[in-house]
Amino acid sequence: MSFQAYLDTVKAQTGKTVADFRILAAEKALSKHGEIVKWLKEDFALGHGHATAVTAALLKPEFQKTSQDDRVNAVFRGKKARWRDIYEALLEAVKGFGDDVDIAPTDTYISLLRGQKRGKIAIVQPGATFLDLGIKRKGAEATLRFEAAGPWNSMVTHRVRITDASQIDAEVLDWLKQAYQNA
Repeated sequence: MSFQAYLDTVKAQTGKTVADFRILAAEKALSKHGEIVKWLKEDFALGHGHATAVTAALLKPEFQKTSQDDRVNAVFRGKKARWRDIYEALLEAVKGFGDDVDIAPTDTYISLLRGQKRGKIAIVQPGATFLDLGIKRKGAEATLRFEAAGPWNSMVTHRVRITDASQIDAEVLDWLKQAYQNA
């Protein structure tokens, strides 16, 4: 079993990521290998190998790189959490266009990409009261709904502001499908 497979199994079993365990361990002031392994075994019923993998991810610098899941979670923290379900539904819809869709989360937004060349399809950027969806459609005219992205984000050509899940409709999905096909 690979190191990442251990961490994936722990997440499936406990619902917690390495970042979650890092917070919990800090709250308990746990910082030594043995005490963290013991805590994970006792409080989360992890086996020795799984507890050791999580501990390594917590303590060793080479394993402290933030995972993709952790970066996505960070984008949807606090007041932005209300947009997480809409993002997940939107991502599933885009993945329905083909099996080569991927994501690239940053500190503030998530890029939707296509293929090995990772061509940009769109970006999703939540705010407290809205979800900005940037779509890359070179040559498409801006409309009242799909405004020119302008200085908001130069990696996409258009932006639509979502304030309700019902606004992710056939028109938005059509724009995304066109962006996917051209990526």
